[in-house]
Amino acid sequence: MAWGQNHTTVKGFILLGLTNRADQKTQLLFAVFLLIYSVTLVGNLGPIDVIHTGATLHTPMYFLLSVLSFLDICSASVFTPRLLINFLTTDQPISFVGCVVQMALMILHGTGECLLLAMMAYDQFVAICHPLVYHTIMSKRMCVRLVVVTYAAGVFISAVQTGNAFILPYCGPNIIDHYFCDIPPMLQVACSETTMANVILLVFSALVTVPTISVILVSYAYILITICRMKSLEAQHKAFSTCASHLTALSLFYGSVFLVYVQPNPETASACNRILSGFYTIVIPILNPLVYSLKNKDGKVSAQVRVLNLSRKVIC
Repeated sequence: MAWGQNHTTVKGFILLGLTNRADQKTQLLFAVFLLIYSVTLVGNLGPIDVIHTGATLHTPMYFLLSVLSFLDICSASVFTPRLLINFLTTDQPISFVGCVVQMALMILHGTGECLLLAMMAYDQFVAICHPLVYHTIMSKRMCVRLVVVTYAAGVFISAVQTGNAFILPYCGPNIIDHYFCDIPPMLQVACSETTMANVILLVFSALVTVPTISVILVSYAYILITICRMKSLEAQHKAFSTCASHLTALSLFYGSVFLVYVQPNPETASACNRILSGFYTIVIPILNPLVYSLKNKDGKVSAQVRVLNLSRKVIC
C-alpha cells in the first residue's frame, strides 16, 4: 500500500486507559502514579546533575548513565502525563497526529534504551575484564559516537515501525484497548489485513532486542567469570550483588519487551499487554537510578557532596 494513498477516515482514537473499569479510576490511583512520576523525574534528574557537576564522574560509565537517565525521563514523560489525565476523565481521546507522535517517541526511546543498555554492559565488561586498555577502548570520542549511533538507529527504527502501523487504513472502530498508542493494539483496529504488519513488527523488534540482549548476556558472562577468579570474598560479594541487581532490572525490561513485541501474533495478548507495558514504561524508569546510580560507591559519595553543597547555598 503506497504512502501517498489516504485511507484514514478516523480523526482520532479513544484510549481505554490502564484499566477500563470506571470504579477503579480513582483519585488514589492518580495520586500513586503522580508520586511515581515525580520520583522518576527527581530520581533521573539527580544523577544527571551529580554527574555534570562532579569532576570525578566525568568518565565513560557515568556519561552513559547520564544518557540513560535522560532517556528514562523522556520515556516516562511520553506516557505518564496522559495516563494521569485518564484517571480523572471518562473519555480519553487522542488525535490521530498525537497518536503518531506518541508511538514514534515511544519506539525512539525504547530502541535507544535497548542499545544503550548493551553499551553499558560492554563498558562494564571492558572495565572489569580489560582494565588496562579501558580508557583506550572507551574513550570520550567513542562514547559520543555510540550515543549518536544510538539515536540514529532509534530514529530509523521509529520511522519504520511507526510507518508500518499508520500506513494501514483506520476507518473505525477507533477504541484502543491500551493506555497509549502501542503497535499491537493499533493493528487490532486497522481496517485491512495486518499479517505483513505483524511480520515487520516481529522482524524489527527482534533486530533490536536479540543482538542487544546477546551482547548483555555475553558481557555479564565474562564479568561473572572474572568475579569468580577474585581472591577477596568481600569483593566477590559486592560484585555479585551489583551484577544481580543489574540483571534483575534487565530481565524485567527485556522480559516485558519480548512478551509484548517478539511473538508470532502480538495482537492476541492485548489483555496482558497493558500490564507488561507498565514494566518498561513505568517501572524501569524509576528502577534504573536505584540499580545503576545508587549501587555505585563513587556516585553515592558525589551525590552526598552535591546535596551538602546545595544545602549550604540554601542556608546562605
